[in-house]
Amino acid sequence: MFGSPSASSDCNFETRETFKEGEYGGKSYKLYVPSTYDKEKASPLLVMLHGCTQCATDFAIGTEMNMLAEEHNFLVLYPEQDAKSNPNKCWNWFEPLHQARGRGEPAAIAGMIEEIKEAYTIDNHKVFIAGMSAGGAMSIIMAAAYPEVFSGLGVGAGLEYKGATSVFDALNVMNNGGPNPFEQGYLAYKEMGERARVIPTIVFHGTSDTTVAPINGEQVVSQWIVTNDLVERHNAGWICHGVNETIKGKVRNGKEYTHDLYRNKRGESIVEKYTVLNMGHAWSGGNDNGSFTDSEGPHASKIMWDFFIRENRKNGYSNQKSS
Repeated sequence: MFGSPSASSDCNFETRETFKEGEYGGKSYKLYVPSTYDKEKASPLLVMLHGCTQCATDFAIGTEMNMLAEEHNFLVLYPEQDAKSNPNKCWNWFEPLHQARGRGEPAAIAGMIEEIKEAYTIDNHKVFIAGMSAGGAMSIIMAAAYPEVFSGLGVGAGLEYKGATSVFDALNVMNNGGPNPFEQGYLAYKEMGERARVIPTIVFHGTSDTTVAPINGEQVVSQWIVTNDLVERHNAGWICHGVNETIKGKVRNGKEYTHDLYRNKRGESIVEKYTVLNMGHAWSGGNDNGSFTDSEGPHASKIMWDFFIRENRKNGYSNQKSS
């Protein structure tokens, strides 16, 4: 998460795909608009936050999210971190300045989203966010700080909400896990404030990740179960803190994985986790032409998108009051 000698940091990645480019709050971004976009119809928006040493183009290539955008007609926003803000271009998820609403990097990312909404016809009930590593940690912060904006969260090799409060603390958390996820779940709920809403969450983590230890993926799951449970209780619901169903699978000519589902009492799958056997610090099922990917794992991008749309349509969380 703080860089790797095996990963490219110059971001000289080439693609035939065309991006719109912009800037907000001192941060640049790239936007992919599918050829099927129709301004007369509201389209979903997916925000994708890259990991350390990565850039928007690299992340787009590695996740193949633009291909899915073409197939399913949604826009993809790729905010970019700069080397001035962090030498390894990591989102500063571990600094208090960037862990709350209305300030720092979260405010800049939220501003980008609003800018896109002003320029394009976006379905406000279908705005989702996902990220890898440092981007996964920041996507969690965004979901807690701006819950009224998002209808789903995807996390690849990330860390729980406010898992660290300094760069030195972050290194320890990455290796050994963070604070009690039940406490962090409450803090995320507290950050939501009066805007609190259920955020369906899907997590991917490799069992051989030596950059962000697998325990962090477990803590992300526990944290969001607690956060969503606190929200759900206001609607006379609850979420099981134990796994309701475990599905074992294997990618053809690829890796084995387990798929855990956590449901509320209405039987709705609110939190899901894919644990990929022998996968390191990578975006599962990604394209090998991008950095930090493992093409032998289940296709995280496709699975995340299907999860977002399925839970959005079935559970109706997108219809909760939003500002």
